[in-house]
Amino acid sequence: MSLILNIETSSTICSVCLAKDGVLVDYRQDKQGNSHARVLTVFIEDLVQKNNLAISDLDAIAVSAGPGSYTGLRIGTSVAKGLCYALNKPLIAVPTLAAMAGAMLIKANDPDAVYMSAIDARRMEIYTAIFNAEGREILSTRAAIVDEGFAALLEPFGKLFVAGSGTEKCKLIFKSSYIRFLEDIDCDARYMVSIAEEHMKKQQFEDLAYFEPFYLKEFGAKT
Repeated sequence: MSLILNIETSSTICSVCLAKDGVLVDYRQDKQGNSHARVLTVFIEDLVQKNNLAISDLDAIAVSAGPGSYTGLRIGTSVAKGLCYALNKPLIAVPTLAAMAGAMLIKANDPDAVYMSAIDARRMEIYTAIFNAEGREILSTRAAIVDEGFAALLEPFGKLFVAGSGTEKCKLIFKSSYIRFLEDIDCDARYMVSIAEEHMKKQQFEDLAYFEPFYLKEFGAKT
């Protein structure tokens, strides 16, 4: 039996969910943008209370590990680590792009395709990785410029599904008939559930003292 709190703050969307034995129990989401610091702890408290639980009932806390928004990842990680320290519970790190790919696999249900998660990284850049139908990463996580050169890199993969906040800029460049776009899939705590449960079963936990999110790029302040 496992009760896991999943925290996703790697994008402008803030979402939190409870899962028991790999099954979604309850969920909260805010899409207003830049609201993570304001709503995250409120969501967690509400989920626990509305499901007649005590925060100590949690068996683990899972956090989206990036890549993604520097500030968002910092907020999610800080809250997750704080809970783990206070409750003496293990921390699970879920790769953001892998969680999105898992949702794509379920929605497309095509064993002959590969799946590319694409998170907007401003300008014409995305955070991306490609996964096969077994969920294994076959093009490593990277920050990529969406241009003709990157489109050519994708050609050998054949049928390719793309989803995420970086989809719109991909549509401007990717014209191959083998590339298809999936709507309504973005960074979401619900997509973390299966990976977090798998890590729980295998006891794959992070070192609380040293864990840091995978930022991929250095923080750049905006004026």
